[in-house]
Amino acid sequence: MSDCIFCKIVNGEIPSNKVLENDKFYAFHDISPVKKVHVLIVPKKHVANIAHLTEKNEEYVDGFLPFVRDVAKELGISKSGYRLIFNTGSEAGQTVFHMHAHLLGGEPMGWPEV
Repeated sequence: MSDCIFCKIVNGEIPSNKVLENDKFYAFHDISPVKKVHVLIVPKKHVANIAHLTEKNEEYVDGFLPFVRDVAKELGISKSGYRLIFNTGSEAGQTVFHMHAHLLGGEPMGWPEV
């Protein structure tokens, strides 16, 4: 999508602080972190959010959880623990409509944290 900020980051049009990438996913540090570790993980192909996944595009996210695991290892938080959050839709707080997950960690967290 030509006006999508995350598509521009994935395509290298906007700089980012990359953590890890493979052929399907890109992980980078959030510019406004809410925890010691706050990374965004996006599929390289555009889909607005989980609600927009269909049989025609669900392959965009095949392998997502193993990639998250690898990102957590790269960040050194795989053993201490981390939280993975998807905001799906405006009422859930989604502000960039390119599917993404927030990977949070590096410090103790309570539940619920809203």
